[in-house]
Amino acid sequence: MNSHNINTNGFYGEFGGAYVPEILYSTVKELEGCYASIIESPDFQSEFHRLLRDYVGRPSPLYPARRLSERYGCRLYLKREDLNHTGAHKINNAIGQILVAQRMGKRRIIAETGAGQHGVATATVCALMNMPCRVYMGATDVERQHVNVERMRMLGAEVFPVHSGNKTLKDATNEAIRDWCCHPQDTFYVIGSTVGPHPYPDMVARLQSVISAEIKSQLMEKEGRDYPDVLMACVGGGSNAAGTIYHYLNDPRVRIVLGEAGGMGTDSGQTAATIHCGTPGIIHGARTLVMQTSDGQITEPYSISAGLDYPGIGPLHAHLARSGRATVMAITDEEALRAAFELTRLEGIIPALESAHALAMLPKMTLQPSDVVVLTVSGRGDKDLDTYLKHTDIINTL
Repeated sequence: MNSHNINTNGFYGEFGGAYVPEILYSTVKELEGCYASIIESPDFQSEFHRLLRDYVGRPSPLYPARRLSERYGCRLYLKREDLNHTGAHKINNAIGQILVAQRMGKRRIIAETGAGQHGVATATVCALMNMPCRVYMGATDVERQHVNVERMRMLGAEVFPVHSGNKTLKDATNEAIRDWCCHPQDTFYVIGSTVGPHPYPDMVARLQSVISAEIKSQLMEKEGRDYPDVLMACVGGGSNAAGTIYHYLNDPRVRIVLGEAGGMGTDSGQTAATIHCGTPGIIHGARTLVMQTSDGQITEPYSISAGLDYPGIGPLHAHLARSGRATVMAITDEEALRAAFELTRLEGIIPALESAHALAMLPKMTLQPSDVVVLTVSGRGDKDLDTYLKHTDIINTL
């Protein structure tokens, strides 16, 4: 099997695996033993794609960004995951995992969320499926993403603020795992990104791969070929990036360029740039790159973007970076803000702060007029308006 795909032990190269407490071992092994056959079954595929079409509104458009293309000297397309129901790519995975949970007889759903988009997506699908839902969210994120908190509550989910650590995504994940340990029999943990113990990274990547499947067919229609020269996405845990690149992992014609959260700079001590600053370690059930001290204590991450504020990275992306398959750039808060305002003014699209970290890579790249570039706009910026309004002075410098 090609080295960029997961192997039979749940590893991408040296990264991945399942490192879980004994109380969860049988639960994780049960999922590992059945997830692929469930996802590949005609019954699942029929219901999954029906909901993606009729409920989510897929396929999401592949939009030729004319003014941005002129500015950066290439043929730039934006994959518009922000136009999905609930406003981000997260709904693809939430629908898929909850369909898996139903087929496994699990009736209670828990989730973690950072920016709130995964929480909203999970709460949305639980409302649709009439299933109880609890979402763990760091207290800091509850404050800065309060609109998404109210959306989750309106949908019927219980939002549980977490006050440990720096009260962000890492801490929400810790608390969700504790809950899972206490209720392994009836509870399904819907992990929002390509992190956690095997089989989660592969399961999430498979469910999000609808993004790259659509890119292939849409490029064939628009360009007469089914591959771009360059694929670009933001990466925190890595789910939208995994979905964007899934069908191109082993295609040497395609350059993969990922943007992680540099915060105040990789040397500032206030960053979430795990690939630049991390070392191999274990976090939330998988071996990957982790921001940690020399004695293995997790370093608190920082990013202006709640969805990228995580001290780990999905094992797939750690492997792609270490093997040289992907180029990863650390994008500062200011660079992301400038990119968000630029897209807003040039194309009339307000992106999520997470997506802005992908857009901010464009000025750092050398592109040719013939280059076909696809960049995934993973979510819309409604949830980040409070943050944008605090930095409108940047508009005057564009």
